[in-house]
Amino acid sequence: MANNNMLVDERQRDIGRFIVGRLLPFREKRQVGPFTFIDHMGPVTTNPGQYLDVDQHPHIGLSTLTYLFEGQIEHRDSTGAVQVVSPGDVGFMSAGRGVAHTERTPVSLRDGRSLR
Repeated sequence: MANNNMLVDERQRDIGRFIVGRLLPFREKRQVGPFTFIDHMGPVTTNPGQYLDVDQHPHIGLSTLTYLFEGQIEHRDSTGAVQVVSPGDVGFMSAGRGVAHTERTPVSLRDGRSLR
């Protein structure tokens, strides 16, 4: 039998050019297994000259998993890891004692403008 009394609506927040819906954490449920956050983003349609640029920010003691249905995103972090995540790929980052990272539209999908 399902435990449906823990179902919640995502809380949405505009973080620039797109909306992020957060499912976890919430007051009654802080974590599910290894997942501290469960966020949903998109779909997002960008026009020429518009890019997804989530600036550098830190994480400590958690892991992130990125899965895309469309498009591409480039992950760079302070460990030196660089990964372009495409549909069907899985991007995984384990922060441990601390990692700072960015998520951006890959250079190959930009119209010649350089990254900040």
